[in-house]
Amino acid sequence: MSKTPSDKLFRLIRGLTAQEKRYFHVYVGGKAEYASKYVQLFDAMAEMPVFDDEALRRRVYQGQPVETRKYSELKAYLYDLVLKSLQAFDEQNSVVFRLNHQMQSVAVLFKRGHYDACRDQLQKAAKTARQYECFTHLLEIVRWEKHLAYTRMDVDFLHKQFDQLQFTEKQTLEQLSNVAAYRKLFFQVYTAIKREALQRGGERAARLATLVQHELLRDPENALSHTARVLYYRTLNLYHYAASEREQFYETGKKLIELLESQPHFMRENLADYIAALSNFILSCGLLERYDEVRTTLHKLRHLSPLTEDDRLKIHRQYYNNMFALCIFTGAFEEARHEMERCQSEAVRFDPQDYETASFLIQYCCICFGCGDFGGALDYLNQWLNQPRTVEREDLQSLARILALILHFEMGNTVLLDSLLRSATRFLQKKNRLYDLERRFFHLMPELMRARNDQEKQTAFQKMQDDLRHLAAWPETRTVLQTFDLEAWLEAKIQNRPFARVVRDKWSRRNQP
Repeated sequence: MSKTPSDKLFRLIRGLTAQEKRYFHVYVGGKAEYASKYVQLFDAMAEMPVFDDEALRRRVYQGQPVETRKYSELKAYLYDLVLKSLQAFDEQNSVVFRLNHQMQSVAVLFKRGHYDACRDQLQKAAKTARQYECFTHLLEIVRWEKHLAYTRMDVDFLHKQFDQLQFTEKQTLEQLSNVAAYRKLFFQVYTAIKREALQRGGERAARLATLVQHELLRDPENALSHTARVLYYRTLNLYHYAASEREQFYETGKKLIELLESQPHFMRENLADYIAALSNFILSCGLLERYDEVRTTLHKLRHLSPLTEDDRLKIHRQYYNNMFALCIFTGAFEEARHEMERCQSEAVRFDPQDYETASFLIQYCCICFGCGDFGGALDYLNQWLNQPRTVEREDLQSLARILALILHFEMGNTVLLDSLLRSATRFLQKKNRLYDLERRFFHLMPELMRARNDQEKQTAFQKMQDDLRHLAAWPETRTVLQTFDLEAWLEAKIQNRPFARVVRDKWSRRNQP
């Protein structure tokens, strides 16, 4: 029996839902089985928050001598057993698994000559496959219907049903091909956007526009199934976001959600598309300043019942990312602090290897800043700066350097500002990300350090605020301002008011009728 790394087994067991863990015990069944070493190992791993191989050995073997080979075989056996129990669990809860089981039953019955029972199974399977648009299964059902009639020499059945079977086969092939074409378009757009995330200008826009000019994306009627229509709206929604077409981004997102909710049985099989659609719709509402809809959709997202542990992680991440963004923008920093504490307490449920903390750290920094906790904000910012850098996070590198300077200024660490300023300038020059906003802000810091009194500081802040107004429309500047309200910080310093109060007042003015 092949070896199974302990951490691989540990991650599999720790990733099980409570329902899947209960099912494992039902699956192995019986007191004798329950008392066996592999079940003891399963329970030990399920309860262990951090992997400790030596502690596992002691618990399972209880001081008895352990042969490494036998322990490896025990882990390999348990790994296979868990996978089998999950397959049995999914067979009860997944349409695809149920259909596979039904088609296997057809083969078993056919082999033993139970042809009437075969047809009963095929009729049940066909109903399910049509309802859930399982096109490959439908093709297999048609093949079996023909093969069954031929074997039984049922010429009467073939005479009456052949045209219908041919029509079903032709239609299903067209639908399958149609879905494949939409899926290809979706991934072409998705890949182009992700790979060219940092590119700007006409070339990127032209490439994306060419992709969405495909005839399949001209009219939703070109989509021949619910699955294809979902891909149609997902592709356009993604494009409109990348093209900064906010109204179209909002409208396609709204239609996508309406489409998904119109066929709830699909969502009982796969919730991932719906989670992504809600998250994107929240973003579109935020961009259009439709904050009531943001709150409503956040509530809907928060109260979804996950189907898998991956769903649970996605709901957690998307809910908190969007909730933090809303609170930071509206100045509800105390609410955000409460949500942050709840987020961190929930995070312990997830596998640390799957739980990506970097996306939250900058938000935690901004929340603490809004609450006046500059030390806490700096701690989270330093954690973010120490994370491995990826392409997706490059846009935030400028903001991180600006925040570091602001925090040290607020904390009175003037001795560090000069060296931090030089370091930030070198870093962004090396990354080719020293845009006008960064240059002008970096000029502000020496002016503040040279200022001899409050009046000179006010003059420096006012100059930076005037510069920011001219730069606010630039894409590079928007990236910074969408995450941290630099304009509100400058206004707070000029007016000698709390930052959080300025952000709340600014938001209130935006929402006045």
